[in-house]
Amino acid sequence: MSDSASPLAPAREGSAADPSNGPGWTVRAKVGDREPAMKAKHVRPGEYGAVFKYVLLLPAVLWVVAFTFVPLIFVIHYSLANYVLGLGITDYVGLENYADVLASDRFWHSIMVTAAYVAISVPIEVVLGFTAAWLVNLGAPWSYGFRTVIGTPLFTMEVAIGYLGVTLFSSQGGLVPAVLGLAGVHVPWLSTAWGGIAAAILLDIWRWTSFVFVIVLAGLAGISSDLYDAAILDARNHWQVMWRLGVPLAWPVTTIAILLRTVECLKVFAIPYALTTGGPGTSTEVFSAMDYLTTVQFFNFGQGSAMGVIFLVMVAALLTVFFKQMRKRLA
Repeated sequence: MSDSASPLAPAREGSAADPSNGPGWTVRAKVGDREPAMKAKHVRPGEYGAVFKYVLLLPAVLWVVAFTFVPLIFVIHYSLANYVLGLGITDYVGLENYADVLASDRFWHSIMVTAAYVAISVPIEVVLGFTAAWLVNLGAPWSYGFRTVIGTPLFTMEVAIGYLGVTLFSSQGGLVPAVLGLAGVHVPWLSTAWGGIAAAILLDIWRWTSFVFVIVLAGLAGISSDLYDAAILDARNHWQVMWRLGVPLAWPVTTIAILLRTVECLKVFAIPYALTTGGPGTSTEVFSAMDYLTTVQFFNFGQGSAMGVIFLVMVAALLTVFFKQMRKRLA
């Protein structure tokens, strides 16, 4: 019996049975003059990683394109036209809608009300949320129950909070005026412009402080305990530790909380609208409420779209300045 026919014959070099042929090697079995290719391709780890990560990102990209960029294109299109509900675009007016919006005192008043709302509520929420997160991170005895209590308003609808505010701040049997009246303090909460804005800001602070609290607490939890021990040796109390250690190290996370709250607060609508409906008159009307009334109630889709585009440009400019300052701070 020949060696090629014997099952116990040693394998020839380069044959399919050669144990030196590891994964990724090209295996060829020579049979006479014929050389059939039997290739075993070795896939290196991460070889398809670049393509696979884009496949995973595709649903998110499609979502953003479908629900952000496509509506934005339609809004810009409608802002250049006279759009009538049921009839569609009747004619194109160019930049006339933008000129009318920029010449409107009511538009600029709503911008000022929104700016004041953001400038007051966001800093207070950041300070209160950071302070509460610091105290909880220290392991105060009441910290576990406090986490549940402070997070409750975050899961409450803003419209419900607004109507709750009506019952709290109403001059006819409201809890807040009744309590303040016992001390001889009488505040016209819902009948004046500053009172209505103040009431809306208080409700906003009550709801969104927990949002800042959760984000900052996650940042503080990532600080090493060795740094705390070293800082306590040089500080007089825990407040100095917070200012010298907690604030600088948690500042990147706090910046994210400030950014998210600012963007969300610029879109505020439900709480002030449910509380005062923009009144008295239009004195407490924020931008979102004015844009809603212009578009939905008065069916002026052209000017409503122009308002949205102008406000988008303003917010984009504000965020550009914010990111530049953040880079300087983190540099």
